[in-house]
Amino acid sequence: MTLRVERDKTSGVAVVTLDRERKHNAIDLATAAELGAVWREIRYEDDVRAVVLTGAGQAAFCTGIDRGVEVPQPSSPYSVDDPLVAIGPKANDLWKPVVAAVNGMACGGAFYLLGESEFIVSSSAATYFDPHTTYGMVSAYEAVYMAQRMPFGEAARMSLMGTAERLSARRAYEIGLVSELTEPGELLPAALRAAQTLAGYPTEAVQGTVRALWSAKQAALAQALAQAPALISLGNLSPERQADLFTGRRAAASEPRVR
Repeated sequence: MTLRVERDKTSGVAVVTLDRERKHNAIDLATAAELGAVWREIRYEDDVRAVVLTGAGQAAFCTGIDRGVEVPQPSSPYSVDDPLVAIGPKANDLWKPVVAAVNGMACGGAFYLLGESEFIVSSSAATYFDPHTTYGMVSAYEAVYMAQRMPFGEAARMSLMGTAERLSARRAYEIGLVSELTEPGELLPAALRAAQTLAGYPTEAVQGTVRALWSAKQAALAQALAQAPALISLGNLSPERQADLFTGRRAAASEPRVR
């Protein structure tokens, strides 16, 4: 198993932990399938009324898709098979509130999960960045999710600057991406306090409010995400060229600027 799920029936909160610490909690195909299954299970669990989503260890919340994953692609420029499109709670019709507790790096495909969480509690040591353009890939789904959570200029800068910059937790808090900033050791307790408060309210009212909030942006989100497959198919370099860029830039890597 690549996920840990701990349910507290007393508080009504489940903690879902990405448990691939040695891989910086990158998502392989097994983890993607487990995430979808867990969200669907929680839909039916009346004892779970709120969720905290986090990553194992201190180095990373999630670094997106595991680079060792091979996903065969259709030849059509209008279709892309993306194993991460169904890893989020909303993609699996879960309308119980999800609080993301971000420890360490959150980058790339992590934004599928952050984009479908209600709000983010962040360790002061966390950083946020999107490496796609650096390696010849289109940031489509990730950029769309972040454009709905951040000022446009900030989302554009993060999506376009690739690995050259990392957004600090402090800056993420200042621009509204993060709703609460904590010391690293206080991250999970802070996220749990918020989730326990939500779980203590009548769940019908909480879930209805979650749906109301999401209805304010779902139409625009659906329209934007519908463009993603063609943009990725047309704009991505071949896997071989991406691998060359990844290998070359790792060999000549410089410390990214944190702002």
